[in-house]
Amino acid sequence: MTAYDKLQESIRDNGIQIVNFCFVDLPGMWQHFSVTTEEIHDGLFKEGIGFDGSSIRGFQAIHESDMVLLPDADTAFLDPFLKIPTLNVICDVREPGLGHYTRSPRNIAEKAEAYLQSTGIADTAYFGPELEFFILDDIRFDQNEHCGYYYVDSAEGAWNSGREENPNLGFKPRYKEGYFPMPPHDTMQDLRSEMVLNCVKSGVQVEVHHHEVGTAGQGEIDLRYAPLVHMADNVMKYKYIVKNTARSNGKVATFMPKPIFMDNASGMHTHQSLFKGGTNLFYDKNGYALLSETAKYYIGGLLKHARTLMAFCAPTTNSYKRLVPGYEAPVNLAYSQRNRSAAVRIPMYQSSPKAKRVEFRPPDPSANIYLALSALLMAGLDGIENKIDPGDPVDQNMYELPEKVQNSIKTVPGSLAESIDALESDHSFLTKGDVFTPDVIETWIDYKRTNEIDQVNMRPHPWEFYLYFDV
Repeated sequence: MTAYDKLQESIRDNGIQIVNFCFVDLPGMWQHFSVTTEEIHDGLFKEGIGFDGSSIRGFQAIHESDMVLLPDADTAFLDPFLKIPTLNVICDVREPGLGHYTRSPRNIAEKAEAYLQSTGIADTAYFGPELEFFILDDIRFDQNEHCGYYYVDSAEGAWNSGREENPNLGFKPRYKEGYFPMPPHDTMQDLRSEMVLNCVKSGVQVEVHHHEVGTAGQGEIDLRYAPLVHMADNVMKYKYIVKNTARSNGKVATFMPKPIFMDNASGMHTHQSLFKGGTNLFYDKNGYALLSETAKYYIGGLLKHARTLMAFCAPTTNSYKRLVPGYEAPVNLAYSQRNRSAAVRIPMYQSSPKAKRVEFRPPDPSANIYLALSALLMAGLDGIENKIDPGDPVDQNMYELPEKVQNSIKTVPGSLAESIDALESDHSFLTKGDVFTPDVIETWIDYKRTNEIDQVNMRPHPWEFYLYFDV
């Protein structure tokens, strides 16, 4: 039975009335439109369905706006939230007459997998990103000509320990003490469990969920590792499910990296490994932290290109409110076993050869997952192809090293502007195999500078009034 036949069977068996075609824009948000099941036919999955690419961020100009979505029947899943029975299908983007669209993030991820196989180094790259998020009760924000503010609130917030709640039952997790407490401190247990069950029903395998370090409902749900494109598809499902499960319970979930001042932010620590013929190329029983030489070269590529990688892995101005020392933020470009102050950590939970992997810690969940994972793979492969030595590991707490030693360790960029500058000057490793084409790099740089960096820089910040109003 083909994937299309299975989709039709699912439509019949589940009383599906609407099919939802989903695709991701360049910044990383899911877009969609829907058709009735009467419009579903085999030709649609071979020829695609048209849409206006000029209305999608980072896509086409108005004079070249005709684009085509080609549904991938293998990705179909039942929507857990909509009242009308709906089947969601993830699509590839095509340019009429030209085939694959260069600025389609999913296409870039598919090309990254193809490039890996073309090198002969490995046949599969496995990824396991850990996306953290906050569950809030209220969010308000505005910025106009005469005012600018944001307001977030959560019944779990430590700042509400003295609020009249008629009654206030206490047990608000203290700042930076939200990691692993049992209920009643953890009031989000059932909600996260509901998110997990919705993920499982949607075909997304989940390993574990728990409260995270931050107060105010910070959580984490870890997905089972998977190959690059499959994992990126799962992450898009996961974010959709987390947001909508929260909303259906009268709450709001955000993957914004740093919504809470003076507490831990949300990261996306990303585990990765390369396999060939079922063998993990990162394992060596005699190596440091059980790492092979191939794994060390992969790490060398990650560290060499880390400043560029941040343009895709920490791609918002808010990302750099997280990447500061003191909040478990992995700003130091070094590697180490077990050490969470290093940008690259080697987990030591298990000694199984299949479990050996490297964890790149600077990314955050605001990333376009297709672009971030593709960039990480291309950097690692560049390290292997050019035998880039990552140097010696640093197994001490890097925040407590002598100042002279600390100053000798390179760090991630301090702002999105620095990351975009790094991408502009160092991106040839991304363009191998036409994975990231020049128009993608140019469009990303222009979009980030024009629509985000410049827009944030030109607006007064509330703290500037505290600092400068009385000058």
